[in-house]
Amino acid sequence: MGRINAGDTAWVLVAGALVLMMTPALAFFYGGMVRRKNILSTLNLSFITIGLISIQWVLIGYTLAFGHNIGGFIGSLHYVGLTGVGAGPSLAYAPTIPHLGYAFYQMMFAVITPALITGAFVERVKFKTFLVFTVIWATIVYDPVAHWVWGVGGFLRQMGALDFAGGTVVHVTAGFAALAFAMVIGARKGYGKTPMEPSAIPYTILGAGLLWFGWFGFNGGSALAANGLAVHAVMTTNTSAAAAALVWMFLSWRNDKPSVLGIVTGAVVGLVAITPAAGYVEPWAAIIIGGVAASISYYAIKFRQRTRLDESLDVFACHGLGGTTGALLTGLFATTAVNKAGANGLFYGNPKQFLIQLAAVAIVAAFTFVVTFTLAKILDAVMGLRVDENAEEVGLDISEHGELASAS
Repeated sequence: MGRINAGDTAWVLVAGALVLMMTPALAFFYGGMVRRKNILSTLNLSFITIGLISIQWVLIGYTLAFGHNIGGFIGSLHYVGLTGVGAGPSLAYAPTIPHLGYAFYQMMFAVITPALITGAFVERVKFKTFLVFTVIWATIVYDPVAHWVWGVGGFLRQMGALDFAGGTVVHVTAGFAALAFAMVIGARKGYGKTPMEPSAIPYTILGAGLLWFGWFGFNGGSALAANGLAVHAVMTTNTSAAAAALVWMFLSWRNDKPSVLGIVTGAVVGLVAITPAAGYVEPWAAIIIGGVAASISYYAIKFRQRTRLDESLDVFACHGLGGTTGALLTGLFATTAVNKAGANGLFYGNPKQFLIQLAAVAIVAAFTFVVTFTLAKILDAVMGLRVDENAEEVGLDISEHGELASAS
């Protein structure tokens, strides 16, 4: 029988609030990297996602992700409208906190995931099409994948895939969706010819700092209790972010100057990479995970910049590849000495775990890319994905929202 624990409940509520803060933080992180004429529209893409997905989650998202299992692929409509999700515990998911508290916490993950994708199509996306895309994508991509990995009976969970706080569910889905959407919508007008320098790097630094802070709720809260595992996850989270920031700094310094934008990007990549591993690996392993992920993402961005692909804010390199790296390295460094509910990885005598992680990432990445690419193509044909050239030239702040970030 489950029994509500006040300390656990308080921690998960605080952690949920921290994860909510990460979406406005993401807005600042992205907003600082676009041109001045698109700052407001970029901020809004993240902010409005809070409203959209909060309602979607209450009505249908939670039950699709965590309702009674149907064939290992989706949840039933048992909890539609959060019917039956109340103040009592959920024996299946969180036996020491109210079931509604668990739904609240998980809602914040559902909110930030489609917000992450927006970095791929800033400065040119049609707002009304974005709204439709976000609701549909959350329903047909995020919710099923969340069920596969975290839902009781989900086939990837049954397979033994480890994802402590969303490396696969959040970051792999967002990253591969961003890649697919960017391929369909096409490059910004003048891309590769017109300078598109960030207009407000201090915004990005502010956003990165708030993301780092909020990530303690993202990963630490995923213990779903105020216990030693939560403390462990917070420590590995900070360690990976720190290592990745340092590695990115040295890589950019080696090539030119130690970019401040690069340093904060590296920190975020380290946070992404440790997300699937936070409650399964030792702190020393978090140093390796953050450093390896930073290196992979850094050179992936360098490669992308030599192509014609305008995946504007490198969501794929940072989240898609960062999440993939973290998920795979979980298969190497996971140990039951940290979390008895987990598994040992390859370096602890269980090479099968790495193969399980590899299969889970491949399945989620392929599913996400194909479904997102198809959805974007359909919406492009029906509604159009991007604004016209004049609107893009003027900037989306004015053309889509009738406002300016500042008068100067």
